[in-house]
Amino acid sequence: MKITDIKPFLVDRYLLVRVYTDAGLIGNGEAGMWAHHAPVHTLIQELAHYYIGKDPLTIEHHYQTVSRQTHFMGAGISAAYSAIDIALWDILGKSQNLPVYQLLGGKCRDKVKVFTNISGNSIEARVESAQESVEGGFLSLRMAPFFADFEKQTPTAIVSTAAQMVQAVREAIGDEIDLGLEIHRNLNLDTAILLANELLPFKILYYEDPLPPESLEALEYIARHIHIPIANGERFYNIYQFKDMIDRKIVSLIRPDMSVAGGFTQTKKIAAIAESAFIGIFPHLMGSPVNNAAFTHLAAAIPNYALMEANPHDPARSDLVDEPFNIENGYRHFSDRPGIGVEINEDALDKLPFVPRKITGNFHADGSVAH
Repeated sequence: MKITDIKPFLVDRYLLVRVYTDAGLIGNGEAGMWAHHAPVHTLIQELAHYYIGKDPLTIEHHYQTVSRQTHFMGAGISAAYSAIDIALWDILGKSQNLPVYQLLGGKCRDKVKVFTNISGNSIEARVESAQESVEGGFLSLRMAPFFADFEKQTPTAIVSTAAQMVQAVREAIGDEIDLGLEIHRNLNLDTAILLANELLPFKILYYEDPLPPESLEALEYIARHIHIPIANGERFYNIYQFKDMIDRKIVSLIRPDMSVAGGFTQTKKIAAIAESAFIGIFPHLMGSPVNNAAFTHLAAAIPNYALMEANPHDPARSDLVDEPFNIENGYRHFSDRPGIGVEINEDALDKLPFVPRKITGNFHADGSVAH
């Protein structure tokens, strides 16, 4: 069996890829560097020149070749070969008539726990959103404890408002529902420490991305001064970055995005390194139902999986695949179909024109860049 073509598709907010073979098997994948899909689209087309004519089943060998020959690294090139890698595993599963989770070692669980995001423009609205989510069956919630334009407030006001918001939500949902906080890399060292210490009474499951990702030394400083578990790593794009963070013993959960950090081939290894340190896998999941399916297979097959985003889609986006995976009572269910379990519906792609992301910026009251 040989690869005959690789086609990337810019659709709505997504970058999908299909890998075609002379055996009639087609693999489906998705790239996850969501802010810059257009250049990654071009990178996939460039990588296709290597893959076409090759055996799609020698997946590890292909990963080593495309990632090491020139030794240029970065999220863009990694997202490109991550999408292709996912598609190759899809082909491998179809060639063996097995779901990908079976190829990864078999199921560790029968369903995959997910969380939902709560939102609202006031504390009362956040409380209502949280209560509705719990009534809908979710056992795990996540919230960004900020309102729009919070960057223009003083650090004291930011901390005070966030603490009030978290306290109100915790009191509304009780102590049996998990609550995590998405900080979105929006704080500096002192504010991140002040806020975490204010939040300690409210049983926070994780404190996600308190700082920008560039400095593990700064994250380590925060970790030494707070007592809330830290989750980090959604912007990382290779196994070496994750190993460095794990070795520093500063996080309880890591956030590999399989559509950026090397597909199934590398993320399975990242999960194994984390397992040896008793660190949970909390995948960063964005994208279409293709990513939902692929990430679910990974989660099913690793023992240290923790949770991932529900990432729901409206009917038009759900139609991008033939059989999207469903969520019931806070868990995503998956099928035993070969490969990743979904097929991209090419007839539906033109109905959702590509929507590029715009850079708008976030600014302090004095006009300087906040995050």
